[in-house]
Amino acid sequence: MKNYAKYSKQYFLPPVRCMDWAEKDAISRAPAWCSVDLRDGNQSLVEPMSLETKLEFFKLLIEIGFKEIEVGFPAASETEYAFMRRLIEDGLIPDDVTVQVLTQAREHIIKKTFEAVRGAKNVIIHVYNSTSVAQREQVFKKDKAAIKKIATDGALLLKQLTEEAGADYRFEYSPESFTGTEPEYALEVVNAVLDIWQPTPQRRAVINLPATVENAMPHVYAQQVEYFNKFMKYRDSVVLSLHPHNDRGCAVAAAEMGILAGADRVEGTLFGNGERTGNVDIITLAMNMFSQGVDPCLNFENMPYICSLYRTFTGMAINPRQPYAGELVFAAFSGSHQDAIAKGMEWRESKSLQYWNVPYLPIDPHDVGRQYDADVIRINSQSGKGGVGYVLQKSYGINMPARMKEAMGYAAKGVSDRLHKELHPEEIYKIFRKNFLDNRAVFDVASCHYKQTGGITAEVEVVRDGAAKVYTAEGNGRLDAVSNALKKALGTDYTLTDYEEHALTRKSSSSAISYVAIERGGKTFWGAGVHEDIITSSVKALVSAINNMLA
Repeated sequence: MKNYAKYSKQYFLPPVRCMDWAEKDAISRAPAWCSVDLRDGNQSLVEPMSLETKLEFFKLLIEIGFKEIEVGFPAASETEYAFMRRLIEDGLIPDDVTVQVLTQAREHIIKKTFEAVRGAKNVIIHVYNSTSVAQREQVFKKDKAAIKKIATDGALLLKQLTEEAGADYRFEYSPESFTGTEPEYALEVVNAVLDIWQPTPQRRAVINLPATVENAMPHVYAQQVEYFNKFMKYRDSVVLSLHPHNDRGCAVAAAEMGILAGADRVEGTLFGNGERTGNVDIITLAMNMFSQGVDPCLNFENMPYICSLYRTFTGMAINPRQPYAGELVFAAFSGSHQDAIAKGMEWRESKSLQYWNVPYLPIDPHDVGRQYDADVIRINSQSGKGGVGYVLQKSYGINMPARMKEAMGYAAKGVSDRLHKELHPEEIYKIFRKNFLDNRAVFDVASCHYKQTGGITAEVEVVRDGAAKVYTAEGNGRLDAVSNALKKALGTDYTLTDYEEHALTRKSSSSAISYVAIERGGKTFWGAGVHEDIITSSVKALVSAINNMLA
């Protein structure tokens, strides 16, 4: 692209080396979470949520387990203000949940915000002003001292109004566009705000470092966060918070590195909904921790339910490949993937394993409310024998011999290829019935009767072209005798090479399913049969196999 030269770095590294975070290889505990779905998420929608919808979304966030929720910008609109008052006056805020409200560092907006939160028990007043070079020069046209004064004036007014109200509100400050601000200057502004608030370990302030526009690789953000973690005043009395946006598509990585760098808290949204390319996706971030054996302290055990409500509330779609939540994230269409997953599942069932370690599945789909048969092994023209066999086994109890799975795999793949569509379990079973269970294309057997002679004599009633005729033959067993009678009746020859059977369920009254393979001219043909009597099911399987051969 020819215009690349008009872009340059818009970020600043700390004045000292801050790379301790790079020595860590994992997050050991979850941060404090703050959902900003009702503010950042809402303002990014084409049609913002109504008051009633916001109330329902608030309830969902409580159900998931959020203890801090930014409910809005009360001074921004009447809906935002009315929502805050509704939560308070209707007693909808649980005692262990803190609501957070956003305000610019401007006097009339701050005062309106305090009116909105009157009577609330647990509140964080979140004040911000922009500190970046671009904002200072282009928007406010103020020098560093004047920008810092906006921050300190806002901080002082928060403190005064809280004291006048006799309240115990907590405070949060964000140097907006932090990642485009010189770190040493951002630290100077933050420390000046903290000097006014005088936080204590009993009443900690929140200092939030927003990547308002993500403009660097994640390791740069981590260095900026570590700089604050090391040099910010009142560190034991401050909750160091992250607010990553996703302009470069790296918000989750930036947040993870920021936590390693010393952050205590993360602000984000479900599914990453936010302005432009979005905020950090809390579901992905939390589930990444879960997949490493860390309790995320949020509950996503019923992901389909959360997805459904989210779509209803926001009108937003969820990408089918969205990590952990998308409809296709556990789906394997590739034959080799399906085979590995099926074998991995069988391995787990045969062992007593403490840890999850199934090929191609970073977590157990059951842990987020998904089902193996419907969500994991998905069958189309790219699928193979392992996947088809797995679906039939899990959905219908049909555990085909290994070589028969290959034949069934080709049959299913052929149908999917012709129809250009995915095949669901019931469609796969229909293909199995047509090709192997109920194949009577050339002939059928109406009845069999057996006599004990030197071996076994079978009288087999063969129906072909609407006419029935009885054929008799001997064999070393009932199936062998029937096979010899059918060879005589049909004027053909073959070798019976494989025979397996099993019960379809664990019940004593269960039907049995039999599998038979015959070979002629170097080719193998399979059939299956189901009946309460194992001999009858075997004969049915043989009849299907011969019909496959003759057809």
